[in-house]
Amino acid sequence: MTFQGLIDFLYGSFQESLWPMVTHYIIILSPIFAAIFLGIVFWDIWVRYVQLKNFLGIKYTVLELRLPKDTFKSPLAMETVLHAIHNTSDGSYYARYWKGETRPWYSLEIISVEGNVKFLIWTEDQRKNNLKSALYSQYPGIEIYEIDDYAKNIQYDPKVWKLWAAEFKFNKPDPYPIKTYVDFGLDKDPKEEFKVDPLVHMLEWLGSLRPNEQAWFQFVVRAHKNEQRKAGHLWKVTDKWKDDAQSEVNKILIRDPKTKVAGEINPETGFGKLPTISKGEQEIVAAIERSLQKLPFDVCVRGAYIAKRDIFDTPFGIGGIIASLKQFNTEHLNGFRPNGKKWIAKFDYPWQDYKNIRRTYLSKMFLKAYRRRSAFYPPFKTSSMVLNTEELATIYHLPGSVAGTPTLKRVPSKKSEAPTNLPV
Repeated sequence: MTFQGLIDFLYGSFQESLWPMVTHYIIILSPIFAAIFLGIVFWDIWVRYVQLKNFLGIKYTVLELRLPKDTFKSPLAMETVLHAIHNTSDGSYYARYWKGETRPWYSLEIISVEGNVKFLIWTEDQRKNNLKSALYSQYPGIEIYEIDDYAKNIQYDPKVWKLWAAEFKFNKPDPYPIKTYVDFGLDKDPKEEFKVDPLVHMLEWLGSLRPNEQAWFQFVVRAHKNEQRKAGHLWKVTDKWKDDAQSEVNKILIRDPKTKVAGEINPETGFGKLPTISKGEQEIVAAIERSLQKLPFDVCVRGAYIAKRDIFDTPFGIGGIIASLKQFNTEHLNGFRPNGKKWIAKFDYPWQDYKNIRRTYLSKMFLKAYRRRSAFYPPFKTSSMVLNTEELATIYHLPGSVAGTPTLKRVPSKKSEAPTNLPV
């Protein structure tokens, strides 16, 4: 048989027997292949749908914290409260991908409405009792009230109101910590007259707002967990925050990236010399390693200044928002700065926004994101930072009497239980 004859034979056999069989199996298996293909293409849409459906069915509440008149607790008390809400559970696969359940998140907020300063926490209604118990255990004299959401009171009209808003990001990678209450000496519980509380500047500025001015600080938080796929592994995950921390430490300690050893090679022994690092580098390494010992949270930081158009004060309002968070910055470690790519902070020049069309649109979108406290999931998913409980308790804690802001509401007197020997 010639080569051409062999080709003709094989082709004829394929047409007579193999092709009908292949076609038959393709028709039978096509629903399965179609389901797999559609699942891959529309998986993200499905997950987003079930999550949004779940969110719409959850009831949320805003808790106002009334501080005791005499608060002598250090921010360690708030750090203990944060331990109580650190929940890394996303639920089972069924709960996540069929019912739309997600890791719980909270919004820690400090606001000023015309100079009246308030500490608030936004949470799911079903989780409020656990949160209240944690707060009462650390602040026995505190009073907690369920209030209406203040963010819904602003009906944004660009002809009446003007809004500046931004999300904040770190100056350096996440593993570098900010200046915490330990650095301010508040962990030692000094007397009130000797305390240096970084929140005081923020509270004093918030208390100085005038009628028709508002300022909001929002810290949307959820427990951080391992989420990065490890290179070369399909299922194994690793913690990017810890991996980045180790990488930053190695940059300081490892002087020879080729040999991966600390210091230079000793030509006589062939071993690496002990690393010689400065005192400042030692402090950085110690701060990063100490930071890793605390529980981490994913955090989205937002700040907003809202005022009537005729009294909108750019240096006072925008400058106050930025300066309030600068109290936690250090040059050798980390600090906050506005993310120039998010919200209204992105417009530095008039030609970037013709007739304020984009500003008006983004102002409305920001208010929607703020009201929903949306940061980690659609519809307003955004980038976040990792802060441990010590850092988070530094930027959000109940201050002592060192904060003398007169418009910060406090419980006027200490409550106590009735004596047990009263006559019946």
